[in-house]
Amino acid sequence: MSHYELDARRMLCPMPVIKTQNKVKELAVGDILDVICTDPGALSDIPAWARINGHELIGHREQDNEIIITVKVGE
Repeated sequence: MSHYELDARRMLCPMPVIKTQNKVKELAVGDILDVICTDPGALSDIPAWARINGHELIGHREQDNEIIITVKVGE
């Protein structure tokens, strides 16, 4: 299991989800991805995308006006 970061700052919907989807395709099952974004819509969009596509939402946190959403890659 590896840990990765995706910079989706200053991107508006739907780009954070699209970038997340593209990055996850490069990762292995069980890998962890932190998506760093500034669009508050990502707080609902990325968890919904993860649920639909079989990935696990580990959680999210806000730090310095940024949102960090952590996803575990599913099968």
